[in-house]
Parts: sequence; structure tokens; C-alpha cells
Amino acid sequence: MSDLQDLYQEVIIDHSRRPRNFCECDTASHKADGYNPLCGDKLKLYLNIKNNIIESACFKGEGCAISTASASLMTEMLKGKTIEEADRLFEDFHHMVTEEGDTDNLGKLEVLAGVRTFPMRVKCATLAWHTLRAALHNEKSATTE
Repeated sequence: MSDLQDLYQEVIIDHSRRPRNFCECDTASHKADGYNPLCGDKLKLYLNIKNNIIESACFKGEGCAISTASASLMTEMLKGKTIEEADRLFEDFHHMVTEEGDTDNLGKLEVLAGVRTFPMRVKCATLAWHTLRAALHNEKSATTE
């Protein structure tokens, strides 16, 4: 394994063992539940949005290492983004994990690019993102199916 792959794996393991923004937020302005029926991963995403800006994002749930790491990394990336920027980030992330292409604008999220070679794991990586899209557009739930 290359040094870069080792680093990516370390980041994923770190975020899965010590997820950032892993808490409930009863005062969230936007919420959605996410479910991956393929492996049973579940999460609830909480967003505080004011004046079209995501001020905070947090999540709670149970899932595999990829699912948890993806949610952790996503919540870090969302702070300070507009709803439109978050929607674009969803599109860019989804493209990265499903197709070959440029990942330069995704920063730390690039560590999850390798899941595209494991189609069963793509749904794990995208669960938080589908839940984000639901929360942004006032839908109560999302699924990877």
C-alpha cells in the first residue's frame, strides 16, 4: 500500500473511532433520518441554518467505519457553507465515489475516493450525504436505496 493510501486509511479510522460533531442537537433548524437497508447503518443529521448559511452540523447514529467517517468528515466540511454550496458539495462527493475524476475541490473528503472500487461500500459512504440533501430540502428521511 502506498504512503498516501496509508494516510487515507488512517484518517478514515480516526474519524470512525472519534467522530467529529457526534451529538444530538435539539435546537436544529433542519433534521433528517438516514437509513442504509443494505447494511443497517442509521443516522440522524442535525443542521442549524441561519440566513442560508450552515452554522453547525452534527449527527448521531450507528454505522460501519466508512459510514461514520463519511458523516464526521461531512459535518466538518459543511460549516459556513450556503445551502447551494452544500448541494454542490453533495454532487461533487457523489461523483467522486461513483466515477473517476477530479477530486481537487473536496479537500479531506478525498480520503473516501477509494470506496468507488467497492460498490457495496458506496452506499455506506453516501448515507450521510443523502441525509444531508433530505435535511436541506425539508424532507424527513433519506435512504440509499
